Amino acid sequence: MAQEPGTQEAAPAPAPHASTELSDLATLKALAQPRRQRILQHLTLHGPATSASLARELGLNTGATSYHLRELARYGCVEEQPEADGHGRERWWRAVPGDRRFPPRSRQSAEMRLVMDELNHHAYAADLELFEKAQARTQTRTQTRTGADEDSWADAFPYSRGSIRLTLPELHAFFEEYIALLNRYKRPDTDTPDGARTVLTRFLAHPAPDNDTGAEAESVPTSHGSTAVDDTEASHNRKASDPT
Repeated sequence: MAQEPGTQEAAPAPAPHASTELSDLATLKALAQPRRQRILQHLTLHGPATSASLARELGLNTGATSYHLRELARYGCVEEQPEADGHGRERWWRAVPGDRRFPPRSRQSAEMRLVMDELNHHAYAADLELFEKAQARTQTRTQTRTGADEDSWADAFPYSRGSIRLTLPELHAFFEEYIALLNRYKRPDTDTPDGARTVLTRFLAHPAPDNDTGAEAESVPTSHGSTAVDDTEASHNRKASDPT
């Protein structure tokens, strides 16, 4: 159809799961701040919150929490909850979902690598802490319940270990297929069935250490529960936080 005179053609809508690379050093420094990582984690796990409620939960003062929220909003990681949601005059904040990626290490400056190492250090530690807490809660529940009353989510810890021989392009393709699988299962709250829970996923892959012969040993894949691969965080293979 011909465009009417005096009108502008609308910009094409972004792809539903388009990725955004965070290559600005200031943005990376903002995200690497440990308190902001904790705020993002809390909003991702527990949903919208006010600066006051975040301060209570995280042991911070309200002024500091408000400042960190504004900084996270400045870089598009959080946003204010619309007033239409019935929160009154309080300012409620929520995490902004998105496929945010960091540049591959080969394109990082020396300063950027230091920032990324710090960010990854805190992120990996937080992931391990969350996993250990989830396991501890499950162990406590299963010790106090039996039979039909047993928590069915006690089986919600699929785990897999293995090795495959890949070229670097194949590894990149493998990762993109994993992200595509995650996106297949993402849906709005209105389409989420009863009984669904937020499940945290983490993906980790790395080259095996070189040995003296130059050949890498093949290991037999092992799994606990259902075989599964895990996340949504990486720099080419590491993705920034993707609240879901």
